[in-house]
Amino acid sequence: MLLGPDDLKAIWLTLKLASMTTVLLLVLATPLAWWLARTGSRWRAPVGAVVALPLVLPPTVLGFYLLVSLGPHGPGGQVTQALGLGTLPFTFTGLLVGSLVYSLPFAVQPLQHAFEAVGRRPLEVAATLGARPLDAFFTVAVPLARAGFVTAAILSFAHTVGEFGVVLMIGGNIPGQTRVVSTQIYGHVEALEYTQAHWLAGGMVAFAFIVLLGLTLLNRRPAPVLP
Repeated sequence: MLLGPDDLKAIWLTLKLASMTTVLLLVLATPLAWWLARTGSRWRAPVGAVVALPLVLPPTVLGFYLLVSLGPHGPGGQVTQALGLGTLPFTFTGLLVGSLVYSLPFAVQPLQHAFEAVGRRPLEVAATLGARPLDAFFTVAVPLARAGFVTAAILSFAHTVGEFGVVLMIGGNIPGQTRVVSTQIYGHVEALEYTQAHWLAGGMVAFAFIVLLGLTLLNRRPAPVLP
């Protein structure tokens, strides 16, 4: 068999982690992206820089500070322990938290650009027709920014699938709990099991190509015509 039981478990865990991260990021990133696209606050630049930090920070640095902050002596760890949840490092929940932080800009930035492209005019027209701000957001802004939502979902999912440094720091490499495809490949290489590593790595290459091809085709579609 080309892929063993541990490989299949790692693939399943990776897909589970990427799916949950994508859904949660779309929920969390949408109001943040909307605020960044619309606000004139002096806090816009600092908040945007914080959101973009995972793009430039080494994953191990980000993973280290997550490990410290969520550990038993960190502020996050003290809160989770006070709530009776224990500590999050080296658990699937901790892995999820790390993935949310690491992939945040891949959800926020496409949505922010999409909302900026919508502009204010369609919302002003909706307001003159009696639509409340929340109604106008869901019935006007969201449909016009649909391509941004698709891009954010694809990038968030793909980026989570390809994580290594952050997941290794915050989740370790526990079989069936925190061992994802990237750390499984690392384990195969360490054990000189190159055949298994080739199959998993080749699958990652094919997946990355499909994602990039899909985004290219998506970006070639004509933009919606605004009223």
